[in-house]
Amino acid sequence: MFSRFFQWINERWPLTPFARLALEEDMAGGASFAYVFGSAALILFLLQVVTGIWQLFYYVPTLTQGYNSLNYLRTEVPLGWLIHGLHYWGANAMVVCVLLHMSQVFIWGAYKRPHELQWVTGVFLFLLTMVMSLTGGALPWDKRSYWLIEVAASAAGSMPLVGDLIKQLMLAGGVIGQLTLSRFFIGHAAIVSGALFALAAVHLVALRKVGNAGPWDERKRTLSGPFWPDQVFKDGLAASAVIFILVALTVLFPPPYAGMADPLDASYIPKPEWNFLFFYEALKFFPGHLEIIATAGIPLIGTLLLLSIPFFDRDPERRPFRRPLAMAGWVIAVAGFITLTLAGALSQTEGLGTPAGQPQAPPAPLAAKSAGAKPADLSASEKAGHDLFQSQGCVACHRIGQTGGSIGPDLSGEGLKGHSREWITEQLMNPKSHNPSSIMPAQTAMSPAAVAQLIDFLLAQKAAASVAAASPAPPAAATTVGPHGAPGVAVTIIGSADHGSIVFEKTCTSCHGSEGKGKIANPGSTDGTVPSLNPIAADEFSPEQKTFVTNIDRYIQHGSRPAGPGPQLSMLPFGDTNALTQQQIADLEAYILSLNGVDRARINDPGIAPDIFLIITAFVFALAYLNLFGWWQFGGLGKRREKGGNE
Repeated sequence: MFSRFFQWINERWPLTPFARLALEEDMAGGASFAYVFGSAALILFLLQVVTGIWQLFYYVPTLTQGYNSLNYLRTEVPLGWLIHGLHYWGANAMVVCVLLHMSQVFIWGAYKRPHELQWVTGVFLFLLTMVMSLTGGALPWDKRSYWLIEVAASAAGSMPLVGDLIKQLMLAGGVIGQLTLSRFFIGHAAIVSGALFALAAVHLVALRKVGNAGPWDERKRTLSGPFWPDQVFKDGLAASAVIFILVALTVLFPPPYAGMADPLDASYIPKPEWNFLFFYEALKFFPGHLEIIATAGIPLIGTLLLLSIPFFDRDPERRPFRRPLAMAGWVIAVAGFITLTLAGALSQTEGLGTPAGQPQAPPAPLAAKSAGAKPADLSASEKAGHDLFQSQGCVACHRIGQTGGSIGPDLSGEGLKGHSREWITEQLMNPKSHNPSSIMPAQTAMSPAAVAQLIDFLLAQKAAASVAAASPAPPAAATTVGPHGAPGVAVTIIGSADHGSIVFEKTCTSCHGSEGKGKIANPGSTDGTVPSLNPIAADEFSPEQKTFVTNIDRYIQHGSRPAGPGPQLSMLPFGDTNALTQQQIADLEAYILSLNGVDRARINDPGIAPDIFLIITAFVFALAYLNLFGWWQFGGLGKRREKGGNE
């Protein structure tokens, strides 16, 4: 039956010639495990395609649904945790395999004539792999994604001549928004992946045209072995081992939950993925105006050097110890990459916008009257400046009253104290003139009239703050016994327990103690202390994470007053006052759940439990390897023959 079907296809499509092109090749020097990295990278790319398409059935590329839709796949869809984990770890493994493959080719001298085209296409494949990693990292739309885009766009914008254009194309405008995520999505899922697939085909056809380079030893190159089945067998062993490692990593070290993107959260300290840490660390050596050397100069020079290697090194000698200059350069490059990567991983990054050595101020917990002038009190020019403050993205980093971020100074009035209109104008046009390490983007695209309107609005805040400071503050309204009100948006978001511990330390330890264990005195309350969060009260606890989150969310959102004649301390309404963002509350809730042994990101419908799946996979792979070993030992594979001779 199968032979008839094969014959029917072969009569209508060149199946046999295609199979010969793909499989029938004499390997110079015979099959070797040294050649498996390229095949492993190809298998990983195909795995990325399969798992990526699977995720597209659930992923929604929008700012409001991107993070939650991916988490739905991970926690509610059977084996969704496996698909996402394989895609996440597969992306990292693909970068590793490409780097190892390039290293093996360079050490073997396999880039020399007639293999120049393979090397050039290989360099571009490496660059596309890095771009795939960059664009893919933006899609989960968690905190890491947001700052990855922010840093990448800032680096691109510093390039001479084309920097502004590239930044505009990346962000689809001046600030990160929905179109930004859409462009990264289409770039990752279609443009870059399609280019990678096409270039991989060119790379493989070039390999079949000139054949493999073989070992550097000329005597060993006189021997040969077939690509099928010898090298295919070894490639299969290596690829299956890599896939098993990916399954193990998915089970033992699942991809982290970083929390939904939150540009208003200044307590989050961003770091890039490991394969960009070297670049992140290199930026520190070129501050201020020298930044362009790291963002444009080093990548451009590095790429040109890689592309030019086979054209400058034309000596046919391939033995590594006979090529000391080339090998020294490669060792220096690899050592530099590893050193900068480790330094970046171990470095202690300061909070965004916070000078080194100065602690960040915790978010204001009390509901207060917004400082500064309100839109209703503003002139026409100041109202236009208010709109610009929102549309230009200033609100993402600067707080006015209880609204805005805390990355930059509070502009309610105190942040502008002592600064003239001329100083503010210079700060908007060239922030680095006042602080060379400033991350604030220059507002050079704004017209002089718009700049004047924005400054009018900011100066109005300064004037209003001066008036408010001279007036007595109204008495704070007393909170009532609670909680009252519905749960907030935070209950629908899977927060990051790791980041929640930071929010807890800054916001909650003064009342609840370290890790929620403190017995802080609260005279006037029924039990005389602030309730413990570790362990939490039995009527608030639930082993079901959604119920547990809902129980505690109302307190954090709306606050409460402990029972008693006159408690000294009351629970503050962090949500109602916007003292914490909804994402910060979600992170805080995930941390409180973890203190009580409940995983906020627990998989509700795994299909097969991860630990059981790993055991089954290990058994299947072990059985398959034993059978393949017997085939290898007794099937006559791996025998080399003299070129042109018999086996």
